Parts: sequence; C-alpha cells; structure tokens
Amino acid sequence: MLNFVVCDDNKAFSKLMKQTIDNFMLNYEIDYKIFHFDGYDEQFEKFVKKDTGFKIYFLDIKTSNGSGLDAARIIREKYNDWVSIIIVVTSHEEYRYEALGNRLYLLDFIDKLNNCEERIKEDITKSLNNYNQRHKSLTYEYNHIFYKIEFRNIICIEKEPDSKRCIIKTTYGNNYISGTLNDIEEKLDERFIRTHRSLIINKDKIQNYDSKTNVLSFIDGTTTTQIARGKKKELVQNVN
Repeated sequence: MLNFVVCDDNKAFSKLMKQTIDNFMLNYEIDYKIFHFDGYDEQFEKFVKKDTGFKIYFLDIKTSNGSGLDAARIIREKYNDWVSIIIVVTSHEEYRYEALGNRLYLLDFIDKLNNCEERIKEDITKSLNNYNQRHKSLTYEYNHIFYKIEFRNIICIEKEPDSKRCIIKTTYGNNYISGTLNDIEEKLDERFIRTHRSLIINKDKIQNYDSKTNVLSFIDGTTTTQIARGKKKELVQNVN
C-alpha cells in the first residue's frame, strides 16, 4: 500500500495538496491512500507508529500543534523509520538550512511560494521510483488496479472458500488476488511456508505454534488451525 501523509493546518493548502496528488496519481494504476493531519499530535504519532505500508510524508515546518522537524525526528529516530520518504513543504524558507542539515534524510525542502505544485509532482515521481525499487514484493493486478505488497507486510495468504480468489492478510488490512495458491506460491520466497492446501503463512509473522493443539498464532492476534499433518514437523523446526 502506498500512503501519502499530508500534515498542514492550512485547510486550503491541504485541499490543494490532495488535488495535486490525486491528479498526478491518475497516471498510475496504483493502490494508494491520502491521510491528512493538521498538527503533530497523538493521532499523528499513532499513525507514524502503525505499519501501513510505504509512506510519503509532506510536512509543514510550523503548525499550531508542533514542528515538522520534530515530527521528522520522531519518524526517523524514535520509531527508527529510515525507509519512508519525508518532504518538507513550507512557507518558512528561513528554515531550509536547518532542515537539510539535521541528518533527517529529507528528500526535499519545498517553498510553498515558489513553483510548489511542480516540485511536488517531481518529488512524487522520485518517491515512486524509490517505492518500485524497494523490498521484495508481490505485484499483481486486481479489478484493473495494480497492487504491490511487500513480503515483509504479508501475514498469510488464504484461499477464499467457494471462490476463484485468495485473501492476502497484511499488517494493515486485507487485499484480494485472483488465481490459485499454487500460482501465488511460485512468486514468494523462503520466508513463506505452505501449511495447508488453503493457506500460505509468513513464518516471520508467527507469534507462537502449539503443536499439541495445532493452533498457530500470528503477531496480529489472529489464529489458524489450517496446518496439515505432514507440515507440523516443518513448522516446528522453522518457528520454535
């Protein structure tokens, strides 16, 4: 999932940002969401902490509730996120050297008053190039939309009963994919185990496996008993 995160307390500018992103993304059949915050409060930090996929932040330096540079430090240093893209978009040009000199790995510093929309489009293009070259991912088309789910975000993939599609359960929600588990399994790597004719699990997302009760617990609190008898030994060896 591709997430655009706009943090700005100017409603008119936030609306412009959303329109700019939506218009730009019309050129791409990529699944994405736009999230808006008007300050760097508890809700913002809760979102930063949550694993929702690849994030592209557009941060204003000064809002009525906090500093964009402090928010960038929280993203990078407190939650150790050096993967997400951070772009400062502000009318406070005087903070440019402070922002770029703080080793927060900002992609850009954009002046709202100087060719802002074009700079935003350029930075989205750079961000998408980064997104496409990142971790191993399961890429597929479903209902004419292209999806890219990083292996590290997949919990398990399950055959949907009485259907020709499968459910991809991720750390940020469920997605659907057409096809068989056999076809999907060929696209995955060694972190995935086929535990049942109807289930593939990511062993990195397992919390616990009780071979006596045959209950497997995932890190999100969900469980499954879809463990074939011949797979129990392999599962114990790979998990416990």
